Amino acid sequence: MKRTDTSDWPCTIARSAAVLGDHWNLLLIREACLGTRRFDDFQEALGIGRNILARRLNGLVDEGLLRRVEYQPNPPRHEYRLTQKGRDAYPILAAMAAWGDRWLTGPEGTPLVLHHTACDHDMHAVVVCSECDNPLDVREVRAKPGPGAPVGTQIGAS
Repeated sequence: MKRTDTSDWPCTIARSAAVLGDHWNLLLIREACLGTRRFDDFQEALGIGRNILARRLNGLVDEGLLRRVEYQPNPPRHEYRLTQKGRDAYPILAAMAAWGDRWLTGPEGTPLVLHHTACDHDMHAVVVCSECDNPLDVREVRAKPGPGAPVGTQIGAS
C-alpha cells in the first residue's frame, strides 16, 4: 500500500495529522507537557527504542514543536523543550484524554486526572464554539471553503 503524503493537502486536519498523527509523536508531546525533557527520561517513560526516539524527537524539532537546548557541554547533552507551537498542541491532547475517559476507561476509572491550577479544580477538556461558548456537536457544524482553499473546492456531500 502506497503511503500518501498529506503535508501539502488543502486541509489543515490532514496537515496536522501528518505531524501529530503518529502515536509516538503524541506520546512524546504528552511527556514534554508533563515535564519530561531529557532523552533517557523519554525513553524510560515510554519504553521506546533509542533509534525510534531519536528519529521522532528530531522530527518534532524539525517541525518546530520542540527545541533542543544544550544542558551539558562536555560531553554535549541536550534536553527537549516545548515551543509555543508544541504548547499549542496541549488542548488536542486534553480533548483526546476527555474522549478516552468517556469511551475507553474501564470500571477502575481514568489513569490520569487533569488539574487546572488557575482555578484549582480537576477538569476535563470541552471544545466549545469560539463565538457562543456552546460545546461543539458534529450535527451543528458545517464546513465551508476558507480563504486558503483552492478555487472550486467543494466540501462534503452535495
